[in-house]
This record gives sequence, C-alpha cells and structure tokens, in this order.
Amino acid sequence: MIGLYFSATELLTDGSRVHTFSLIALMNPANYSTDGILSALNPGNFRFIAYIALFVGFAIKIPMFPFHTWLPDAHVEAPTPISVILAGVLLKMGTYGILRISFPIFPDITRQLMWYIGLFGMINIVYGALVALAQKDFKKMIAYSSISHMGYVLLGMASLTTIGINGAVFQMFNHGTITAMLFLIVGVIYDRAHTRGINDFGGLASQMPIYTGFVTVAFFAAIGLPGMSGFVSETFIFLGSFSSNGIRIYH
Repeated sequence: MIGLYFSATELLTDGSRVHTFSLIALMNPANYSTDGILSALNPGNFRFIAYIALFVGFAIKIPMFPFHTWLPDAHVEAPTPISVILAGVLLKMGTYGILRISFPIFPDITRQLMWYIGLFGMINIVYGALVALAQKDFKKMIAYSSISHMGYVLLGMASLTTIGINGAVFQMFNHGTITAMLFLIVGVIYDRAHTRGINDFGGLASQMPIYTGFVTVAFFAAIGLPGMSGFVSETFIFLGSFSSNGIRIYH
C-alpha cells in the first residue's frame, strides 16, 4: 500500500499533484509516474509481487485454502456472539478487499490470474464441504461449511462477469445471515447442555419442536435449497462462471 502511495499522484484543484491513498485515483493509470515501483508505465515494476502480497493477506482473512486453518479453532474458542460477528461480518472483509482494492487497481494482473483464483475457489468449495462432513463438533462443522461457502464468492469474482460478481456480493451477504443463524442455533443448545458434540444429541425434535423448525430452515438455507437466499446467489455465481468460459447457458 505504501508502494502504491509513492507510485501515484492525485491532481488537486490548485493544479498541484500530491501522493495519495485515494482508491479512485489509484484506479486511473494516468495518475502513475513512469518511475513508480508499482506503476504499469515502469518496465521494471513490482506490480505482480504487490498483487500477490495483497491477495495473500486478503486470502487469509477469507479464509482461502491453504490459509484456512485458523478459522475452525477461532470459532471453537469464541463465544456465540463473537462467532456470529466473525462469520457474519469479518470474513467478508477478505473478499471485499480483493473486489475493492486488488481488482480495480491491478486489472491487468487480475486478468492473468483469474483462472487460478477460480481454481482456489473450487478447492474451497469441495475441500471445505468434505472436511465439514467429518466433524463431530457443531461449531467446527459450521466453520468448515463457511470455508466452502466463501469458495463460491471467490468463484463468482473470478468469473469477471456482471452476473458472477453480483452473485458473489449477494453470497457474501447471504452467507452472513445464514451462518449467523447457524451459530445462534448451536449457542442455544450449548448454553443448556454445555457440549457441542454432534453425537451427544438425539431426539431433539420431540423435545424442542419449534427449535427444530428453525434448525431446518437454517440448514436448508445453508445447502442452497431453491426458494432460500443461498440458492439465488449460488445460481448467479454458476451462471457467471460458466458464461465466462464461453458456455452460453442463459439468454
């Protein structure tokens, strides 16, 4: 970010130019100097290294495979309200940063790496879902499902299509509401039973029928059942992803 600051300038109203952190100014190639270390006008620039450095930082926050290992432990150790905030808000800062900073400031490198971003998105989707299946702790299961769902966001962003990126942004919002509901549901039984072991519970539907109804809605939303918010965003993501490779599946 400091390299970007010293590589670009912004025109002020008095006609002078000053270095800037303005994202709008940094998006305009005309504002970069020919000798800036992160200027596309400089043949010896370090834009690729800067892009990777920013991307890795955002990827840890998402979290993207293989930088995902902190998330399950964080959720297990955190109380329910913190888990809700972490899953509902903070994870989105990673994908937002890529979409708001990396893509518009480094469009040339984004084009070069879009296939790899989509590949890591697919790894997140499949790997996160498979590991979630093996969990015996409710919170860890939801945490790994979050990794899978954030993979959809990466995939939609990598499509570089209007419908794909719209689906990715929508998925960021939907994942926040769905996962927050899931963690609140786990918090309800943990406060009463002081355990989160999946194998420690059985027959809850007969004892807590209203609670079971909420659980059913939350789980169906998480798996993307048609009629639920998760289905809409994931559909947009897939439409954008397939159309970005020249496959026309809608008109």
